[in-house]
Amino acid sequence: MQNLKRGDVVWVNLDPTVGGEIQKRRPCVVMSLSVLNEKRLTVVVVPLSTGSTPRPPLVVAVPSAGTGSNARIDQIRAVDKSRILDVAGKLTRADMEQVEQGLRTVLGL
Repeated sequence: MQNLKRGDVVWVNLDPTVGGEIQKRRPCVVMSLSVLNEKRLTVVVVPLSTGSTPRPPLVVAVPSAGTGSNARIDQIRAVDKSRILDVAGKLTRADMEQVEQGLRTVLGL
């Protein structure tokens, strides 16, 4: 999958997983820089879930990804581009700021 941009919402096959890693086919937000996404075989994503309750900074609401969508900041991961199935949309700037703030807090940046 080419031309992935930071903030894109993409469908990703996260299986197989181990232990407490979030699993199955689900939407994720691309967080790595667009310029890196052009050159690398992997992208950094934050998975989305409708089954979790917002608990900032670990889980933040992202309404622009769909009704009840929450970004699972605590499940950030790099995925090979071959796991990406489709581009579903893009987060609003306001939602990206919420995800970025969550990442800064969780990662101590």
